[in-house]
Amino acid sequence: MLHFISDLHLSPATPGLVRLFGDYLNGPARRAERLFILGDFFEAWVGDDGGVDPVSRQVKAWLRAASDAGLAISFLHGNRDFLVGEAFAAETGVTLLPDPYVLSTPEWQFVLTHGDALCTDDLPYQAFRAQVRNPQWQAAFLAKPLQERIAIAMGLRAQSEAGKAEKAGTSAEYLMDVNPGATDDFIRSHGYATVIHGHTHRPATHDHIVDGIHTQRWVLADWHEADGAARGEYLTWDGEALARHPLQLGA
Repeated sequence: MLHFISDLHLSPATPGLVRLFGDYLNGPARRAERLFILGDFFEAWVGDDGGVDPVSRQVKAWLRAASDAGLAISFLHGNRDFLVGEAFAAETGVTLLPDPYVLSTPEWQFVLTHGDALCTDDLPYQAFRAQVRNPQWQAAFLAKPLQERIAIAMGLRAQSEAGKAEKAGTSAEYLMDVNPGATDDFIRSHGYATVIHGHTHRPATHDHIVDGIHTQRWVLADWHEADGAARGEYLTWDGEALARHPLQLGA
């Protein structure tokens, strides 16, 4: 059994989601052979030396315990946690994956991605993405004092939230979703494999016909807190079919 999750956005400000993840990791996830985390696992990550708050320490301890118990955990970077590095991987037992990542099973082939690279209509974001994924930029950023990095991350996060709020409900809302042509090209370039991604916070299963070939794109749900409850979802592959499984804590 394979499990897939993304967009948990864990932080000290989301204690319900942290508890929900702990319940999931120590419950349903232990029945899996492998867990894939497809980015934005943390709300922000300014470097492995910054993960010292109580939430980060607890989450890392849970990952280490699950890894030591035999669960193979793979991590693919998102736009919020692209600075998760080798020190984090060594501490938790997690394996870092490239984006995209081709996952071949005996029964099927998938391609995993965070999803932000497919949102090609948002040109300012794509320029930002290219900048922060540059190894030289990352090295220069990580060389800054920790408190300065935290301040920069907070500023970028505020800008991101303001930008999303400005686009929501307007003619610019399409910028926050994948571009159809770029998505078809992505599917074509990966052998018409089934695509699994997150990022857009628009969970759905999409059918694509590319070059006369039918394939699917599964968009993972984001985890969120609302009405006094924490809600999430994990996707499973049992060798025959993909299936969604809701999670809830409270209310």
